[in-house]
Amino acid sequence: MVIVTHGGKFHADDAWAVAVLKILFPEAQVVRTRDPATIEAGNFAIDVGGIWDPATGRFDHHQKGFDGARSSGVPYASAGLVWRDYGARCVNALALAHTGRQLSDDQARELAQAIDVDVVQYLDLSDVGAAKNAPGGYGLSAVISGFNPNWMDEQRLGYGEAADAYRQSQFFRAMEVLTDVMVNAVKYRVGALLSVEQVRQSEVLEDGRLLFLTNGALPWTTIVRKEMPKVLFVISHNIGEQRYMIHTVPTSPENFVARADLPLAWAGLRDAELAAVTGVPDAGFCHNGRFIAAAKSYEGVRAMAALALRDIERAQALVDH
Repeated sequence: MVIVTHGGKFHADDAWAVAVLKILFPEAQVVRTRDPATIEAGNFAIDVGGIWDPATGRFDHHQKGFDGARSSGVPYASAGLVWRDYGARCVNALALAHTGRQLSDDQARELAQAIDVDVVQYLDLSDVGAAKNAPGGYGLSAVISGFNPNWMDEQRLGYGEAADAYRQSQFFRAMEVLTDVMVNAVKYRVGALLSVEQVRQSEVLEDGRLLFLTNGALPWTTIVRKEMPKVLFVISHNIGEQRYMIHTVPTSPENFVARADLPLAWAGLRDAELAAVTGVPDAGFCHNGRFIAAAKSYEGVRAMAALALRDIERAQALVDH
């Protein structure tokens, strides 16, 4: 099997697309060229060739009249075109290889769609010029672009075979980085998927306003935000650090605005200072932003949570009167 993409400067969209196919077809040969005969002979032609036809392995978006776009209106480049047809298979393969979990078809499609929304669409937006970098001022597209040889590299190597070989090696390095991004994205989302029932079944305290997780590493924010509207704080056991944490519940994944903050008097305090203010002997710290605090024991963090809830009750009473 041969995967063909264009030579010369590469971008995140073509590197991502080829990396996806290389995960699914590890024995495939990757050829970077603009030679029409080689492109036509390839099993896949990525970001080159002027044809979009998944049935024949053609995934280009540069041809006149191309108008492929997501239902959201975000246009496709080669990353999205390949992910559209092979993303779910790639997710399933990575989940099995790196978590030991066989996903259902629906789960694989759901995770692939989430990764498209969080990552792939931004690579496409950057490539088609709809966004300079994606996301952010030094986002993934810019990072991958930085693997291309610059003018100093080309001047040092000349403009022949040595420079071509170096660019080829850099393309494969970029693919490795993007493969790691995919693996991490899949592992995180599989973990979140598997944690759902554990979070739902965790102990609810203080008339539903406090949730206790026995394993603080469980991803909980989405489930609590969507399904547990009464929960104001989450306490958890940080097994690795052998301490207990109290977290606020964010109202949105986009910011740190919480349903309720920890008490203002705790902000930025540590150890003895925090213990003096709270009356909890093993209180550890409270972040200056008042969204997380810690104690050494379960009893300590429960006491801090009770204090935080009473602080909210007092503030609400003042408002009511």
